[in-house]
Amino acid sequence: MTISVVELQPYNPDWEHRFEWEKKSISEALGDSLIEVEHIGSTSIKGLAAKPIIDIMAGVHNLELVDAWIPSLMEIDYEFVHKPEFTDRRFFRKGLWGQGICHLHICEYDSTEWREKLLFRNYLRLYPEALREYASLKEELAQIHKFDRHAYTERKGPFIKKIIEMARGDEQNTS
Repeated sequence: MTISVVELQPYNPDWEHRFEWEKKSISEALGDSLIEVEHIGSTSIKGLAAKPIIDIMAGVHNLELVDAWIPSLMEIDYEFVHKPEFTDRRFFRKGLWGQGICHLHICEYDSTEWREKLLFRNYLRLYPEALREYASLKEELAQIHKFDRHAYTERKGPFIKKIIEMARGDEQNTS
């Protein structure tokens, strides 16, 4: 089995172009089944170093229909990865294990999963201090957990939850 190494790269403006290309490909494969497709994760935030994996979130009406789309997604090189811990989304990978180039998260549009991913992304886009704090945490964790992507991801969890709560507070204060 290949070891999944955590290697952050400086922000690359090409990530946005790669996302747009993948969005078009996914939209063509799934057609009217999709409500919306969003670029999420660190590659979606200008200036943030990231693992060079484009994270894509696709919103659908009914998660139960996703199994029927597996063949269409396989045709555009997305492999379904069964993750029992993901009860609120379905996960697909493009690229070899541990060397993926895209991750596709399909969830119900406007679900908690959908809203939280957008809250986190949008908050970091709006607040440079929070972005700097996250960038620093990622760099530190990437050094400590270079050969343990799972630990790297898990250790970011408390910060991500904190930002989501702050973003929710902002949302309530502006409504």
